[in-house]
Amino acid sequence: MLLLGIDVGTGGTRAIVINQQGEVLASASADHAAFASPQTGWAEQEPQDWWRACGEAVRTVLSSPHIRAAEICGVGLSGQMHGAILLDERYAVVRPALLWCDQRTDAQCRAITEKIGQQRLIELTCNPALTGFTLPKLLWVRDTEPEMWQTVRSVLLPKDYVRFKLTGERATDVTDASGTLMFDVIKRQWSQAMLDAAELDERLLPKVFESSDITGYISAEGAAMTGLQPGTPVVAGAGDQAAGAVGLGIVRPGTVSATIGTSGVVFAATDKPALDRLGRVHTFCHAMPERWHVMGVTQAAGLSLRWFRDHFGAGVDDGRDAYERLSEEAAKVATGADFVLWTPYLMGERTPHLDPYVRASLVGLTAHHSRAHIIRAILEGVAFSLRDTFEIFAEMKVPVETVRLGGGGARSALWRQIQADVYNQTVELVEAEEGAAYGAALLAGVGCQLWPTVEAACDAVVRVQTRVAANADAVAVLNYQYQAFQALYGALKEVMAMAKRQHSD
Repeated sequence: MLLLGIDVGTGGTRAIVINQQGEVLASASADHAAFASPQTGWAEQEPQDWWRACGEAVRTVLSSPHIRAAEICGVGLSGQMHGAILLDERYAVVRPALLWCDQRTDAQCRAITEKIGQQRLIELTCNPALTGFTLPKLLWVRDTEPEMWQTVRSVLLPKDYVRFKLTGERATDVTDASGTLMFDVIKRQWSQAMLDAAELDERLLPKVFESSDITGYISAEGAAMTGLQPGTPVVAGAGDQAAGAVGLGIVRPGTVSATIGTSGVVFAATDKPALDRLGRVHTFCHAMPERWHVMGVTQAAGLSLRWFRDHFGAGVDDGRDAYERLSEEAAKVATGADFVLWTPYLMGERTPHLDPYVRASLVGLTAHHSRAHIIRAILEGVAFSLRDTFEIFAEMKVPVETVRLGGGGARSALWRQIQADVYNQTVELVEAEEGAAYGAALLAGVGCQLWPTVEAACDAVVRVQTRVAANADAVAVLNYQYQAFQALYGALKEVMAMAKRQHSD
């Protein structure tokens, strides 16, 4: 019996097939078109492109000679969170989806907070109103595109649009729903108080399930697009961060993950909702009943390095991966990048600043600095931004006993070492670091009763491969750098306030 995990990311959709021992038998990815940014801070994608990419990725893994569609006993879904997919009465897409990193909704966030109150909002949803969340996006469309809003009859999250195309069912899971600002995270159900305050009808929203619950079965249309067998069960799955955490075995308190993808996330499982009254970190449901998680988010983690690659190149093409070449270039520079600092605020920032207007900066350049200094500063700056979450966890007394790395940042030996040194922790890598798609496949296995619980699935298949210890000398240098990094935000905030005043004059 085999399991299929599908992850609908920002840059592409990934599909993997695993067996009951957790071994990855096949994997494939299909790129999405780059997200559009019609104005500064906006980010949009066409949901139909995710469906195309899903079909390509799944057909590719099923074409492997040793895999047959009839052997797939269950499908798990994961995907980028917080997006707003708007459908009309015929379930056609009304407009491009507003993505997790879209920052246009500051006015709607302020309106929600003023109407409900900051503390009451956190009591209702465990989170403040942030520009990335789904509810402010819905209100923005209603406020600024009223004719279009009149046609909307259904709202889905990104992975759940793909689920709808696979099964014909409108459904979501508790982890993804937690990031909408319309969900009671403690009671694990839609918040009627939030919907009433926003003047939204719950019928717009899909039914909510626990992550390993079966939500539907592959339809004839889904089978034709993917090559899967009609009737194959599809479980609820999880948002990308919760699914990725499952894939890393982050299912009990004490073990924490630091994942660098397009965004960066520090994620800890908890036995009860752990609240930061300042709202600097998110408190969401985890992908198993009676468990929650707390996480901090850096908006532009891997995106920082991709931005550099796209605009300044990755050096001479010698056939190796571009990021491998960039990492090798950065390794020529000593720890601390000769006091060059990068603040990774290309898309504003969530943790800890909750500031959609702050912008990235490169500070400390002199005439003798090179590309290598800048690349190393980017790697270190992203790790500094993730360290902000560890500092908040310490305030909240969230236990951090073990740190496991995931995402693209875990594939670079240099970035692994930088993270160990910045966090001053021995960091672990697991054998099958396949990200959210792997966790989604494990959730499918629980839904198909291959394992009795998500914890049992992780205990059976998640194994630590290597550990990287912190270097004491590097820790001392980076601690000093981190203090300077923290000091930069205040200056950046003032500069951006000046820019905003000039723009409004």
